[in-house]
Amino acid sequence: MDMNKNKLLSWSVVAALAGFIFGFDTVVISGANQPIKDLWHTSPLFHGFFIMSMALWGTVVGAIFGGIPTEKFGRKKTLLWIGIFFAVSAIGSALAPDPYTFSFFRFLG
Repeated sequence: MDMNKNKLLSWSVVAALAGFIFGFDTVVISGANQPIKDLWHTSPLFHGFFIMSMALWGTVVGAIFGGIPTEKFGRKKTLLWIGIFFAVSAIGSALAPDPYTFSFFRFLG
């Protein structure tokens, strides 16, 4: 394989894994839907718009503004920080004491 094909393959695998992880997150939060609703006794509108869809809103904002740090700091540093934010998001979501904190960390992830 020539170098361009290797890069293309690498980028394709990374993009596919990112899509897989986001899909996995969607499945996991769907399974936790009722327990989260029971835990914090949220209204249907708040629960659906704010808690369940917060990762999607974070993805939209990240897609819109993600090029700015990439242009300024480069891909590698940006990806490193994305990984750090994702780890902080996972820990924060697991330890969230209320639905607002939980939603914030899901947005961050």
